Amino acid sequence: VQLQASGGGLVQAGGSLRLSCAASGSIFSFNVMGWYRQAPGKQRELVADITNSGTTNYADSVEGRFTISRDSAKNTVYLQMNRLKPEDTAVFYCNLRSRGSEYWGQGTLVTVSS
Repeated sequence: VQLQASGGGLVQAGGSLRLSCAASGSIFSFNVMGWYRQAPGKQRELVADITNSGTTNYADSVEGRFTISRDSAKNTVYLQMNRLKPEDTAVFYCNLRSRGSEYWGQGTLVTVSS
């Protein structure tokens, strides 16, 4: 399984960005796709994830500002990030979990300037 993430960049505080991550390979229909992030000097943390049936889960810090969605036919997950804050600056990683296995995409840098 390979995950290809895109959509990071530089944005001013209050702005928006949309991340995408496409999964390819042998993927079981039951899976969870999500986004994690790692800020400088901090541990990687869950931002949001979504099951194949559409159940979502968000970190408290992004609830109400970020929206995760997926196109299961395309094995693609999206993260719409609104009202971005400087503290959202981090490398964002796409993740897929299925049947005891876990896969990571390459990180994509999101920088929010104040």
